[in-house]
Amino acid sequence: MYPEQLVAPMRTDLTSAGFKELKTAEEVENYLSAQKGTALLVINSVCGCAAGAARPGVKWALQNSPKRPESLATVFAGVDKEAVARAREFTLPYPPSSPAIALFKDGELVHFVERHHIEGRNAQMIGSHLVEVFDEYC
Repeated sequence: MYPEQLVAPMRTDLTSAGFKELKTAEEVENYLSAQKGTALLVINSVCGCAAGAARPGVKWALQNSPKRPESLATVFAGVDKEAVARAREFTLPYPPSSPAIALFKDGELVHFVERHHIEGRNAQMIGSHLVEVFDEYC
């Protein structure tokens, strides 16, 4: 488990962009099972690809897309273990992945970006992909 003083700036990177933090399995359950419309869930991480591509890419997409998810939330891998475990149940059949980006529509997973789709790509590539996804589902 990572110390809070290490992850605090990484949490803030998304919460300052309007993401709601989900820190417990119950919060994840309540958020995703009752969700109407579109919801973007970012499984945050301390790794370099989260800092260099995933978080900036998500923020770029939200700033540059004419369509956006109605709701934004995040869980933090390696920190909020129960919340992440519950979130990963909602992203089945995909294997555990962090960072990862999931889009839900009316509680159903409609798009999932796994770590291997994030690694080796820059933030604008991730963001451009998400803009296309938002255009299709939001």
